Amino acid sequence: MKLLDRLLELLYPPRCIFCRRFLEKGGPHGGPDVCPACRRVLPWTSMCGRQKRRGISVCVSPLYYEGPVKDCVHRYKFYGAAAYTAPCAALMEECVRASIAGAFDAVSWVPLSRRRLRSRGYDQARLLAEELAKRLDVPLISTLKKVRDTAPQSRSGAAKNRYENISGAYRAIDGAAAGRRILLVDDVITTGATLSECAVTLRQAGAKDVLCCTFARAHG
Repeated sequence: MKLLDRLLELLYPPRCIFCRRFLEKGGPHGGPDVCPACRRVLPWTSMCGRQKRRGISVCVSPLYYEGPVKDCVHRYKFYGAAAYTAPCAALMEECVRASIAGAFDAVSWVPLSRRRLRSRGYDQARLLAEELAKRLDVPLISTLKKVRDTAPQSRSGAAKNRYENISGAYRAIDGAAAGRRILLVDDVITTGATLSECAVTLRQAGAKDVLCCTFARAHG
């Protein structure tokens, strides 16, 4: 370990991203990791939580969006915990390798609007996609732009309202997805409205296939 890394570890001891307890040593995936106690009790999905949605061949997720997982995602998205990227992507990598390895040739992400990006300071889906692409040794490509700012999906209510809220909000970047099998990354899938809108947009732009991976998924 480099001296600087050791000093940083002493100044900022690594914590479990779920229970926030200090870890005895840094996790194997870089940055904060998951403590053994949490690994035993987290709401893991079965068969990587495989599901299908409109435009999506398959979406995989390692965890259910509840309890400490939900709290972890909220810290990551809304409270500046960008350091969660590496351990979150590591859990996603395990899921991808176990379930859909070789089914895609590029990784992309669901982008934030410019207003939301300015407010948050970083795009958590892009960070996850960058880290996941690096771990999987697959090209990372930008395929979508959010062209219409929308109300947060979590405040849109029923699935029908969520689909209406997000309709037409994304535009494909010319030529980026054509002929490719895209692994589209986001933090959470609930109704699937956002990911479906993005997947359909990519298919209309010539994507050969669209698969998805999220850190967590809702039940149902």
